[in-house]
Amino acid sequence: MALHMVDENLRPAHDAELIAIADYVAAKENINSTLAMTTARYCLMDTLGCGILALQYPACTKLLGPIVPGTVVPTGARVPGTNFFLDPILAAFNIGTLVRWLDFNDTWLAAEWGHPSDNLGAILAITDYISRKNLAENKPPFLVKDVFTAMIKAHEIQGVLALENGFNRLGFDHVILVKIASTAIATQLLGGTRDQIADALSQAWADGATLRAYRHAPNTGSRKSWAAGDATSRATRLAWMTMQGEMGYPSVLTTKKWGFYDSLMSGQPLRFGRPFGSYVMENVLFKISYPAEFHAQTAVEAATRLHPEIKNRLNDIEKIVLTTHESAIRIISKSGPLHNPADRDHCLQYMVAVGLLCGDLNADHYENDFANNERIDTLRNKMIVEEDKQFSKDYLDPDKRSIANAIQIYFKDGTHTEKVIVEYPVGHKRRREEGIPLLYKKFKDNLLTLYPSDRVEELAALFRDPNEIENMPVNELMDLFIPD
Repeated sequence: MALHMVDENLRPAHDAELIAIADYVAAKENINSTLAMTTARYCLMDTLGCGILALQYPACTKLLGPIVPGTVVPTGARVPGTNFFLDPILAAFNIGTLVRWLDFNDTWLAAEWGHPSDNLGAILAITDYISRKNLAENKPPFLVKDVFTAMIKAHEIQGVLALENGFNRLGFDHVILVKIASTAIATQLLGGTRDQIADALSQAWADGATLRAYRHAPNTGSRKSWAAGDATSRATRLAWMTMQGEMGYPSVLTTKKWGFYDSLMSGQPLRFGRPFGSYVMENVLFKISYPAEFHAQTAVEAATRLHPEIKNRLNDIEKIVLTTHESAIRIISKSGPLHNPADRDHCLQYMVAVGLLCGDLNADHYENDFANNERIDTLRNKMIVEEDKQFSKDYLDPDKRSIANAIQIYFKDGTHTEKVIVEYPVGHKRRREEGIPLLYKKFKDNLLTLYPSDRVEELAALFRDPNEIENMPVNELMDLFIPD
């Protein structure tokens, strides 16, 4: 007699992983880390500056604004540096795309990589919108200190999940963690309970994962610059639907055959590398010197140090040895033609060549006009990339988190330069004291591309005053970024 196979349709409780995130986000206790709050202030400043600089690039600005030109919303959220006033879901895409476009905002490196300030797409869109809505109803707005708290929690979710879960090794893009973090925070900011946060998170995991194909040869392209904006927009949408009463899927991770683990992770569960707190914000990396994929930051610094020594000996170079860590080799080491700016800012050899040639690297160096310089490919063709096992080990060491690179140049006459080793970039916690003055300079330089100098000084002074900015309504801060 044949067995009759049926699915047991008993509704389970929420997966423990969903509840762990939801409990952390819903907790009423304030973040009590002064370092995390201070770093969040720097991070918000830097991220807004990166977004303003991105407005100089038409490939970015063509994606901004309402989907249907002329669309007007009665209450919405502002897009910094523009006159756009959009619904929060579309505003999240706009803001997220701006801040990520130039690959110049903060970074987190672990088993998975990413840029936790990408979550500001959702955080700023929702807190600005709710603030304006509340004021119209004689209710208090969100303050910027609420944004800092939301940032710390979003950073923590994305960063802790990144510690031991390498989605990249499965071919998936790190923006899945932006969507997860933003969904949780967006639901809480919209007034969601713990169970509603868990339901919204289940929707985000049910989306599955985005492929990394657009970040790597031979398909590297501009989607990598708007993927995080797309993730924050989707997160905002899922949070919104949940708050409208849309159901969740409590065992979306663990259910057999159809769940996230069995479908996409070969049955392996998520690993939580540490309890949720404020660790990630306290240790986040700032991109201060160069708008470049973070694994190349120290390589470019080494190249710029060598520039004065080799700038008049370019024709004498026999080979250039780049010593790096495994993650850099896996992500950004490539040969052959580079087809667009997104391709170039994810090529270790290209970025080093520009540093050697110019003694600097900025966003314009990725554009076609500059990339036509034949000397760049001449230098690329002389490069040999090698892994230093100690560099790779120190990269994963939680007490070091180095991003080490070294360059040594050999000449045809048998001579060579010193081997220049840079273990930690300026934006690393170990170089924070050196980096913060440069971070303010970066902010002001970025803002000067759009605003008059007196406005720039006003904004820089605001971010230097913790008490003033923390107690400013979010909508007032966003209004300060309206262009003249």
